[in-house]
Amino acid sequence: MEWGKHARSADRLGIQRSDYMLHQSSSSNNKEYELKQVELNTIASSFAGLASTVARLHSFMTLRLDDELSEFLEENERAVMGNVGAGIETSSDAESRGVPQSPAMTCLPSAISVAYNRYRERIMAQDSTTKPIVLFVVQPNETNTVDQRLLEFALWDNHKIPVVRMSLAEIHDRVSLDEQTGRLTFNKGNSSSNSGIKQEVAVVYFRAGYAPTDYPSGYNTNDGSGIEWLARERLERGSATKCPSLGYHLAGTKKVQQELARAGVVERFFPEESDGDEMAAQIRTAFAGLYSLGADANEQDMTAVKEVLFHGGEGRYVLKPQREGGGYNYYGKDLSDKLKENCTISEEENGEDGEKTVTLSPTLSEFILMERLFPPQQRAILLRNGQVEGTGMTISELGCFGTIIASGEEGNVVHNEYAGFLLRTKFSGVDEGGVASGFATLSSPYLC
Repeated sequence: MEWGKHARSADRLGIQRSDYMLHQSSSSNNKEYELKQVELNTIASSFAGLASTVARLHSFMTLRLDDELSEFLEENERAVMGNVGAGIETSSDAESRGVPQSPAMTCLPSAISVAYNRYRERIMAQDSTTKPIVLFVVQPNETNTVDQRLLEFALWDNHKIPVVRMSLAEIHDRVSLDEQTGRLTFNKGNSSSNSGIKQEVAVVYFRAGYAPTDYPSGYNTNDGSGIEWLARERLERGSATKCPSLGYHLAGTKKVQQELARAGVVERFFPEESDGDEMAAQIRTAFAGLYSLGADANEQDMTAVKEVLFHGGEGRYVLKPQREGGGYNYYGKDLSDKLKENCTISEEENGEDGEKTVTLSPTLSEFILMERLFPPQQRAILLRNGQVEGTGMTISELGCFGTIIASGEEGNVVHNEYAGFLLRTKFSGVDEGGVASGFATLSSPYLC
């Protein structure tokens, strides 16, 4: 049996979130804000459920308390728009103003439903008498349960699709792989026995598996001790649709994001389009500066490194590892110190520009250097755990959800849809930005 046969034939489901900030470049003559991409999340793209609920709350509040909030909203509108369009009463299209509603809790379950039904039609045994399940892969002692449950409940309410939640360790004990058919089966009985009702797994939805801490038993598969890693391998080898597939997971890494920003790379994805170069150029306007610190670092990359090391540029960049979840980036002096610790700097000046020679340590290859974004500051009241955390100037990051399904080995796109939004807000003096990691709070955009 060919080892990866079933994985290649499985559909691929992506529930992705592309995060953006408004940015005003200090070097540009254009003082208007531009939309710049922070990152693309391809695994465990969270908070669609909670953000939709928060948007409904904020929509109610801004309508119900219109008079009390008008001055507050006008102040924040001016922070972004200047004097153009400032003042609620001057709007030419008052009906379009306000907090929009996110369709995430309709679109995300719908995409999973498409993948689920395609599995039943393409792969599931026709004589099966039990309903297949969607398997949520979650962390032990999960703290973001409510957001996940909202998606689970919507799947049942809208599509009558059952969900089973399990950790990788539990999956190792209770999910089996048929090597001949590629079918993954969940045993509802005692994990130590082979008895009980068995349900086929149609879709595997990863809300865990992206962090080293998700594999506490290690990565040794030869002696069977790395049970979480073995469970992940078993899932990946099956015919069930994975969200994300291993390829989609890797496509969300910072390194891939940095490589896509290289000159000429985006153009590769529009080979048959007559206006492909123009479309690629439009996409490229959303890219921030992204620089390699690996063996492939070029002159442009090294220029950014030298700006940090020799020209006080540490405040204009962020050092990012290949990690998810927030809390791992380097800013300011910490960034500068990290580079200095992992660079060999020659005291001899090199070339006509008089710059010193810099050699990057292989350790830095796991990082990228990214241009730091400077969004507008707006006044907000932030709450956490039901308590007012504080009032002050804040910055925000917009996340846009999208869903995509590609068919088996053919790779044909059978579903592709915008799927809602979230907004995260933090105090302007806070560098990191994750909600689950405690740096930001969920908010909502207000359209002007």
